[in-house]
Amino acid sequence: MPGPLQGIRVFDFTRVLAGPSCTQMLADLGADVIKIERPGSGDDTRKFAPPYIKKTDGTNTSESAYFCAANRNKRSVTLDISKLSGQKLAKRMISKSQVLVENFKTNGLAQYGLGYDDLKDEFPNLIYCSITGFGQFGPYASRPGYDVLIQAMSGIMSLNGEPEGSPMKSAIPVADLMAGMYAGVAINAALRHQALTGEGQHIDIGMLDVMVAFSSIQGMNYLTTGKVPPRLGNAHPNIVPYQAFKTSNGDIILAIGNDSQFKRFCEVADRPELAEDVRFATNSERLAHREVLIPHVQAIIDKKTTEFWVETMEANSISCGPINDLKQVFADNHIVARGMKIDIEYPETGCEKITLINSPIKMSRTPTETNRPPPTLGQHTEEVLRELADVNSEDILALQAENVI
Repeated sequence: MPGPLQGIRVFDFTRVLAGPSCTQMLADLGADVIKIERPGSGDDTRKFAPPYIKKTDGTNTSESAYFCAANRNKRSVTLDISKLSGQKLAKRMISKSQVLVENFKTNGLAQYGLGYDDLKDEFPNLIYCSITGFGQFGPYASRPGYDVLIQAMSGIMSLNGEPEGSPMKSAIPVADLMAGMYAGVAINAALRHQALTGEGQHIDIGMLDVMVAFSSIQGMNYLTTGKVPPRLGNAHPNIVPYQAFKTSNGDIILAIGNDSQFKRFCEVADRPELAEDVRFATNSERLAHREVLIPHVQAIIDKKTTEFWVETMEANSISCGPINDLKQVFADNHIVARGMKIDIEYPETGCEKITLINSPIKMSRTPTETNRPPPTLGQHTEEVLRELADVNSEDILALQAENVI
């Protein structure tokens, strides 16, 4: 079954992670994504290594694991847009695309005649999505944006870490990935508008905006009370007990979301008096007496193994789970059953196959598919130029001689 975005072509001027994660999602959904890269070097993340993908013989390919995390299902075209002939080729391909996604600095593509204002009249149906650190306007608009900087400026880092420790960034670049996610949602909404009216539009995604929105309940806690939320480590700002606890042989997450679960936990733990204590009977009271309750819960959890608590809590409909490392995650029966690892042939690199993280989107009528491994640099240049820019063999040789492709 074809993907829901079959027939949609995306001209992909993105690199690193925020933009590529967006366009990979569109490609998973069936869009034809044409990734434009610099001749000779390509996306910066091709060199974000080690680790490299391994060939069948165990030696390294030239493809980084980082690049492969965000570029499956795409076609790679090398094109030098600093040259006039490169700009003309880009416009020919844009003319046959419904969407353009870019994450240059604000107005970065305008110097090549490829900014939104340069294209909107010539291509009025084009959806042009810009992903930047700080958006297209505002005092910080001209600044470059990096994930860790955005995590810091958005307040997210101030919320992460142990109470007495330093602010801590997320181990995963959440600002990049969430910007890509919001961009993908916006593009799909714009495609709906385009289908209804024939109109394109400019989508302005600022990573700082995204992460302010990402503050979610903590942001609302501040706006409601005027109090800056403190760091709580693995604890929850509004629910208790809802955090990590040490067992006799490891760690678990206990996520008690309501009063009836807490009562069942106390019964299972053979401490029914805790649920009857007025300080702990309701979530509001548990929140107010967090510092008193948590040592009691830790003393209970510490006496049994992780396996005991996970099995016992599940049997009693109490939310609890192990804290897995990634080896445990990808070996987990549920993750395997959900198809979150996928193998695909990768002969272009000397690698028989590559194992990728699969899309988490499950659709009954139009499921996502992985038909292409992450492309090698410029792998599809000639193919795409013949298809979309009406060039012939003689033209290609001339463009190669001029280092345009």
